[in-house]
Amino acid sequence: MTGSVTGAPSAAVMHTVAAVGVQRAAWLLLAFPIAGALILLLGGKRTNSWGHLVGVAMPVASFGYGVIAFAAMLGYPASQRSRDLTLYTWIAAGHFNVTIGLLLDPLSICFVLLITGVGSLIHIFAVGYMANDPERRRFFGYMNLFVAAMLLLVLADNYLALYVGWEGVGLASYLLIGFWQFRPAAATAAKKAFIANRVGDAGLSLAIMLMFAQFGTVTFAGVFGAVHGASHGVVTALGLLLLLGACGKSAQLPLQSWLLDAMEGPTPVSALIHAATMVTAGVYLIVRSNPIFNLTPDAKLAVTIVGAATLLFGAIIGCAKDDIKKALAGSTMSQIGYMMLAAGLGPAGYAFAIAHLLAHGFFKAGLFLGARSVKHEMDDEVDMRRFGALARVMPVTFVTFTFGYLAIIGVPPFSGFFTKDPIIEAAFDKGGTSGAILGTAALIGAGITAFYMTRVMFMTFTGERRWDSEVHPHEAPPVMTSPMVVLALGSLAAGGLLIVDNRLVNFLAPVVGSPPVSHGIFTPASGAALALVVVGAAIAWVMYGRREVPVTAPAGSPLTVAARKELYGNAINESLLMRPGQWLTRLSVYFDNRGVDGLVNTLAAALGGTSGRVRRVENGFVRSYALLMFFGAVLLVGALLLVRI
Repeated sequence: MTGSVTGAPSAAVMHTVAAVGVQRAAWLLLAFPIAGALILLLGGKRTNSWGHLVGVAMPVASFGYGVIAFAAMLGYPASQRSRDLTLYTWIAAGHFNVTIGLLLDPLSICFVLLITGVGSLIHIFAVGYMANDPERRRFFGYMNLFVAAMLLLVLADNYLALYVGWEGVGLASYLLIGFWQFRPAAATAAKKAFIANRVGDAGLSLAIMLMFAQFGTVTFAGVFGAVHGASHGVVTALGLLLLLGACGKSAQLPLQSWLLDAMEGPTPVSALIHAATMVTAGVYLIVRSNPIFNLTPDAKLAVTIVGAATLLFGAIIGCAKDDIKKALAGSTMSQIGYMMLAAGLGPAGYAFAIAHLLAHGFFKAGLFLGARSVKHEMDDEVDMRRFGALARVMPVTFVTFTFGYLAIIGVPPFSGFFTKDPIIEAAFDKGGTSGAILGTAALIGAGITAFYMTRVMFMTFTGERRWDSEVHPHEAPPVMTSPMVVLALGSLAAGGLLIVDNRLVNFLAPVVGSPPVSHGIFTPASGAALALVVVGAAIAWVMYGRREVPVTAPAGSPLTVAARKELYGNAINESLLMRPGQWLTRLSVYFDNRGVDGLVNTLAAALGGTSGRVRRVENGFVRSYALLMFFGAVLLVGALLLVRI
């Protein structure tokens, strides 16, 4: 006899039971960072000495459990990998019921691994970065809160719970960007990010209200099941409102102005916001809502236009920034634009958007941590014109930064080549005039990316030293360089692991559908992109590699001046939104003071004056009362006579 003993469960059954148990405990993914935030923020100064260790341990624990949940998911057939885990009933009002539930499926698990994996590396880096900050414990509490909110956002099984995580991310980003609140620039940047995101959040909240009004539910399953019966106008309105929400969180036009100012926060915050969490939330929202966007070509076209315009906008800004962190922030805006462009292409681009998002998490986090390593050793100097020749004194930072650089510009075999070029190809495959325009914009963006990132490399690591004599740069400590090495390896391998053999495409297919058959890795589009990358890098070498970089920036062309001023995005927002808003506020205050309050005060004064005059009649003299009675009798007789007449 072969096999198991009669009555004993088989290995397959045992594996299934274990996998179900692991997935049912997915609430632990949220519990770990929430517990860390509570301990660090409520524990007070008694946790100062060990709080950073708790802050690191919590996202690491979530990552470990995420890996276990991912392995359990792979044990199921592709069609059975989605689990909706209801935790408790949140709202029960008549026929409207909202639960707090976690949706563990291929899309959410990708974000879980990215958020907790890259987030853990950033937490480890922050141990060294914040070593001398007296409020390090509070900083790690905010970081844990940020991770918890982002996990709720991507794991929620309904739009209302997603909105709670969405707002939690906004709150945590405000606290982290303004962490050094004694600096006016940091406080202003935090407020700017908070307000700009509120504009986008209004779009998401209106979309949720419209879902409830039309479908009577806000769950993903309920909305996606009912949206097929909705009118084209309702579906398009939902798509555009969701896009507005995505533009706020992902810093896409026209709500991009907060992103570069967010560099005022500590560098681990910049890496967390720009690489693994906040800016990816908008892409997640679009891809998660794919059943809605698949029914509205107009909303999908709007997404592609926003993505294409933003990828060029951010790339142009990155070309003129001398602040290394702001140059990288412009690149974030541009790379998220590629993801939005891919998401707007529908089933042909959803998986590629997520692939580029995951690869971007590695190379952009590595670039930001490398930039902070440079800043740390240059006495907080961020102007690249005062760097130069740092490759000689910071070899580990130079090598890891180079890996991120080669990944973001798309040089094979680094990750960007495998994840960005399929987006360019998919844009051209859209066909027609729109496909040609979108594909050309993506190609031009690839060339500009190569230019400004090569510019960063030459100005920072090569040439002659331009730093002051009292500055003595050297390599950062291992606690900071170790995460950079891991991220550099991810920058090298992530793209190939995701795209080759359609691994990620097949994994995400049950959630987002399958794109058309790929033309392969080396295509005419990838060849053209690689040629433009070489041209862009060569131009940067001529301008910054062969020539001496002046410490003081030259005046530059009108385009350079515009790029330094972020293509006048702030001026446009101030002219079209802020100043009219201020005048409307003043008008409302004037109307409130002179109109509403004026009317109330006038009535009160009239009643008070009248009562004062009437009160004089009650003077206590009998003759006055007799006279009043006489006049009253005369009036009464006169009235009776008139009636009889």
